[in-house]
Amino acid sequence: MPIKKILIADDEESIRWILSSDLSRRGFEVDMAEDGPGARELASTRHYDLALFDVNMPGSNGLELLTEFHLRHPHTLVVIMTAEASMENAMEAMKRGAYDYLTKPFDPGAIDAVILKAQKTANLSRQVEQLRSQIEDEDVSKRIPRCILGTSAAMQELYKTLGRVVASNVTVLVTGESGTGKELVARAIHMNSPRSTNPFVALNCAAIPHDLLESELFGHERGAFTGAVERRSGKFEQAQDGTLFLDEIGDMSLDLQAKLLRVLQEKELTRTGGNRAMSLDVRIVAATHRDLGKLVEEQQFREDLFYRLNVINVDVPPLREREGDIALLAEFFLKRAQEDFGLENKVCSPEALEVLTQHTWPGNVRELENTIKRAALLSSDSVLTPGDFKGLGAAPEVERNSTSLEHVVREKLEASLARLELEELDDLYSTVIRQVEKPLLEIALQRVRGNQVKAAKILGINRNTLRKKMTSLGID
Repeated sequence: MPIKKILIADDEESIRWILSSDLSRRGFEVDMAEDGPGARELASTRHYDLALFDVNMPGSNGLELLTEFHLRHPHTLVVIMTAEASMENAMEAMKRGAYDYLTKPFDPGAIDAVILKAQKTANLSRQVEQLRSQIEDEDVSKRIPRCILGTSAAMQELYKTLGRVVASNVTVLVTGESGTGKELVARAIHMNSPRSTNPFVALNCAAIPHDLLESELFGHERGAFTGAVERRSGKFEQAQDGTLFLDEIGDMSLDLQAKLLRVLQEKELTRTGGNRAMSLDVRIVAATHRDLGKLVEEQQFREDLFYRLNVINVDVPPLREREGDIALLAEFFLKRAQEDFGLENKVCSPEALEVLTQHTWPGNVRELENTIKRAALLSSDSVLTPGDFKGLGAAPEVERNSTSLEHVVREKLEASLARLELEELDDLYSTVIRQVEKPLLEIALQRVRGNQVKAAKILGINRNTLRKKMTSLGID
């Protein structure tokens, strides 16, 4: 069913006019409302294929209107618009079943992309209805770990994914580099799920010796082994009716993986040294910084357990891919350092923020937090300067001489474009980037004989990003 009729609800007249003019010019039937009641009245007499709602409107806000539309107009795809690019707004919108979420000011191309996607999936709008929140009336902002911050596009996509999975009991595998905040993501999943009032139990599989990990997971009976002087419940029992977070699952031994798989399949366990099986109702969220697919190929991780855990994959972006978030995180960590250590109010100078922004942060958010804490403690001034962040200088520029890569690329571009009428083109940037990006990825993959993990490391991107680019660029 194609998109034909569109409803726009926004209290800003300029936004309504711009969107209506653009959409009407392209043949869509557009109606406009300046508030929630107006949108409700229009929808009472007409059917709309797509609706664009602002979050903050008089009468009824966009999220309330979204919930109402999913009840009364389940086949209308709803897109939420907001000038406040917060995690709470994004997650709440997606949890309530929003088709998409746009942050103002948005590029006109963003609307085009949404409509194109909606055209392809309008006949599946009933599935969107199933994404409604199970906890609509709760104040999410009070329950989200506050250090999951970010307004970047990468984080907005993460919030959308979380909003879609939190209300179910599905097993989630959280992947990402060390220091990206995988445990915080796991806690966010738990705290926004129907299990939020029940236990959240975390276990780092890499931090506990192999011979003790089984007892930590499954518990033991008195006398089960030397030193077992009393009965002890394991993490599974402690997480009953709640969530068990298994961090660094890729470091678990193969024999223990087999026992874990059996518990997940049968939903019951027997303590070590015991003979009575206990039923379990525990949601599993696992995490790893390692490539489990590669470990499966190397027979270091069980394939059946991998598929059991990887029902939903949530990939946490590295800090270098979160453009614009570094200043926000630096401010947050600086305030927390002041509270934790009783320091006077301090701020980062623009020059210091520039140094922080240019750093690649191989240790991700954890490295940034430690860097800010150290600078706050050691600096005697109220304003942090680049001198407080020694060793974090920007990466050296490519040498600008006749043999530099930049010089060679410039000469080739000038030669290739000299015979073209550039004024008649409208996609030069994407065309050139694609032609440069494809051979770059191919060269990196050839250098490491197709090893995607090593190629991603060389390129400075994660493996999931590399695989998506390989697919989009047609690289085998």
